[in-house]
Amino acid sequence: MFATKRVRIAAVALTAALLSGGIAAAVTSAASASPRSNAAATSAKVTASPAWKNHHPGKLTLTRFNLGGYVINAKYTLGRNTGNTFQQTYQASTVLGVPIAGPNVGTTFPTEDYVAIPIGNHELYVTWLDPSTDAIVDVFVMNFKTDTVYDFAPGSATPESAGTIKVVTRGANRTP
Repeated sequence: MFATKRVRIAAVALTAALLSGGIAAAVTSAASASPRSNAAATSAKVTASPAWKNHHPGKLTLTRFNLGGYVINAKYTLGRNTGNTFQQTYQASTVLGVPIAGPNVGTTFPTEDYVAIPIGNHELYVTWLDPSTDAIVDVFVMNFKTDTVYDFAPGSATPESAGTIKVVTRGANRTP
């Protein structure tokens, strides 16, 4: 009985040692399920880098962008302004938004001041301001490559909207 028990303990210890050795070998090897050679796998490991390391953001800046002359239609398919299309007509420092389709047609909005700042390739961060108080009236992120707009209009529990943009008239300055 004691001999059998000793054999079982030895067998368990040997199995554990073999398993841990196999796991260690598997973890430290450069094995791959891909058809490339071991040298190629090792080479790729050394030269590969995370995607975020390949992103080279532009120079950080607060240089304002002049949208003067631009006319942009923003058509909303998500959020608070769903079903509405607003035509935004920009001058050197002011903007007028007019509903041209949807439930808000006929509503009159005042001319607002604006600040536009490039925030990425083909992207602008645009803030509309009340000219008398400088209070934020509306905020947009526009991507001129994907023709998308994200809108945040303060004043309700669900102020966000998203949709598409179409440049009807280009201004003198090319979008970033």
